Amino acid sequence: MRKRWWVAAAAVGALALGALATVRAARALHAPLDIPAEGAWLEVDSGAPFWRVTKQLAERRILEHEWLLKMYARFSGDATKVRAGEYRLSAGATPLSLLEKLVSGQVYLHQITVVEGWRFDDLLTAVRANPAVKATTLDGPAIMAALGEPDVHPEGQFFPDTYSFPRGTTDVELLRTAHQALRTHLDDAWRRRSADLRIATPYQALVLASIIEKETALPSERRLISGVFSERLRRGMRLQTDPTVIYGLGAAFDGNLRRQDLDSDTPYNTYTRGGLPPTPIALPGAASIEAAVEPEITGAVYFVATGRPDGSHVFSATLEQHEQAVRDYLRRLKSEP
Repeated sequence: MRKRWWVAAAAVGALALGALATVRAARALHAPLDIPAEGAWLEVDSGAPFWRVTKQLAERRILEHEWLLKMYARFSGDATKVRAGEYRLSAGATPLSLLEKLVSGQVYLHQITVVEGWRFDDLLTAVRANPAVKATTLDGPAIMAALGEPDVHPEGQFFPDTYSFPRGTTDVELLRTAHQALRTHLDDAWRRRSADLRIATPYQALVLASIIEKETALPSERRLISGVFSERLRRGMRLQTDPTVIYGLGAAFDGNLRRQDLDSDTPYNTYTRGGLPPTPIALPGAASIEAAVEPEITGAVYFVATGRPDGSHVFSATLEQHEQAVRDYLRRLKSEP
């Protein structure tokens, strides 16, 4: 009888200890990790076993019960589901929430902002300067070939926006996303184009949009400027827009546009050549693309800066009105200190 009592007592004790261990284990898995308030970074290499991840966390004194999380992940089947990448660990995270993050692949996403009005060279420099981007040595034509458009000039082919991406993304992959965004915006705008539009193709709309982008930053003026260029194209007048001349000068432009520059013929000089330049001259944003296909026609065929701090312009329908606006602009410049 006494022997049976000891056996029963031992069994009850074992169950109690097991229950206590289970409770302690559950508490440990839900307890906050030792992560500083500013957070911490974790890099999981491709193909790395989970025990290596827990060991790294333990060595950094972030994870206290390394064996417990490793055992839990093994029995739950999550140990083989952890995804490679760069993770940002936030204060308050627990071993279980960390494991969930690693299994779901919630990698940290870096960001880069592509600015309206940039040239392709500006874009490529910014992308390759980002430390999270894996840069190639491809030039513009090679990049366009990699994007499946080998005969397309790279200028203007990427949509200005803020893009999120994981570390290790190549410059070509990032540019592919920006190019696809450009195609989507351009195609959508082209479907909504005005019936009497003076340009014949989406590419021409992109070229015009890039000029509008460089001519003004005021939302209220984009469609008006598009209207001026549309009216000039309708009348067979040259566009005579300085940004195209500057683009054609390339590295020779020193910041001061001279009369001799306007007279110097290049494929982009819209003072010496009719129609649109052969390619875009910058990266146009959505508003400039929309303005290019939906111009506001007022009869104006001239515009000149007012000289005011807001960057606004005066629009004129006749040469006489335009010349007066130019005189007003020069007078304002002379009167300012």
